[in-house]
Amino acid sequence: MDKDKMLQEVYEKAKAYELKGGNCAQCSIAAIFEVLGVNDENVIRAATGLADGVGLSGDGHCGALSGGTIAISYFFGRKKEDMARMGKNLKALLLAKKLHAEFVKEFSTCRCHDIQIKQFGRFFDMCNMEDLKAAQVVGMAEQCSTLVGKVARMALEIILEEREKEAKKVKQEELPIL
Repeated sequence: MDKDKMLQEVYEKAKAYELKGGNCAQCSIAAIFEVLGVNDENVIRAATGLADGVGLSGDGHCGALSGGTIAISYFFGRKKEDMARMGKNLKALLLAKKLHAEFVKEFSTCRCHDIQIKQFGRFFDMCNMEDLKAAQVVGMAEQCSTLVGKVARMALEIILEEREKEAKKVKQEELPIL
């Protein structure tokens, strides 16, 4: 599948997952993993508590940003055996920083609470039944699912670009020295 099709597919899958059952962090990871052929339920499960700014608090950054960062780190992060080598985490950190910058450029902030205020004029406490109903009335599911799709696409694009760079680097290293 070509890059443009993959980016469209990840957008659609992430959006559909969010509309179906929510949890922005899990939905972004699940879509990215599915498009890339990764089957790791443990990573998706581990992202559960990151939804809605961490534990539905709204006080942390957007769960879709968390999910995208986890997906990037899955491919480029430091391994346990390299924990004493600080430089081994630099690639994942720089790619996560790139995702963060793209996110803030697109949405003006990364804090879930602030995104909700910008999009809906208020914050919704998803643990409060009245707020949950009010969020449904204003179309929060549709708007958040669009955001989740966009962020999954951003993260996948970063992953694909970095994989392409790595593939070119390997090919250059394999060239014979004349």
